[in-house]
Amino acid sequence: MKVTVCVKRVPSTTTRIKVAADGKSIDETGVEYVLNPYDEFAVEEGLRQVEKAGGEVTVVAFGPEAVTKELRNTLAMGAHAAIHVAADATPRDALATAKVLAAAIAATAPDLVLFGRQAIDGDQGQVGLMVATLLGYAALPDVVKLEVTGATAKASREVEGAIETSELPLPCVITTHKGLNEPRLPNMKGIMAAKKKTIAPATAAPAASTSSVTALELPPERAAGKIVGEGAAAVPALLKALRDEAHAL
Repeated sequence: MKVTVCVKRVPSTTTRIKVAADGKSIDETGVEYVLNPYDEFAVEEGLRQVEKAGGEVTVVAFGPEAVTKELRNTLAMGAHAAIHVAADATPRDALATAKVLAAAIAATAPDLVLFGRQAIDGDQGQVGLMVATLLGYAALPDVVKLEVTGATAKASREVEGAIETSELPLPCVITTHKGLNEPRLPNMKGIMAAKKKTIAPATAAPAASTSSVTALELPPERAAGKIVGEGAAAVPALLKALRDEAHAL
């Protein structure tokens, strides 16, 4: 089985984000970048599926030269090959990104395509499903259980307190959610093996954005809390504040 996994380089959740001078992007000074956490589930699932059925996992990333660090990490986890689709400084929206990735994925002739459910920087959750549409593949988002048998994938996701299970013909696109697996950490053997693996360069397919960011701003600071009293005598004032000020009741 040939599995292709798409990953993204994103700012770490521990990074303090600042808006850049242009008001439309983040200031990258001092920002630590990591592999998108949801993509870790996708890489792990690809490895597990190949360990069961045989085959290989190819990881694809679209981004600047620095994204090779994250690609090297996936190789250390056990991925067999990696492709870096070079990106210039031109901002691209979700659809333009999906078009670039769809072209790169098609070249790998995959049986199964895996994405994280969303990237934690934009939180849009659109690219994986857009890629599926562009390739004409069946797709299912937010998967927490996956079984591949023959030419069929059986995938489950959580919906409204229940589990929904679907069957998809291969090739298909799956976006992965928490609970699907526990991503492995690269061991020393994997890290040393990754140094010998090559990252294949690729050129981005032409794709123009149809939307753009007009402004980026941090959320407003939270109002300072207040103490309305102490003990049982404070309950009426607390209820009044929850009802009239917080509108929580």
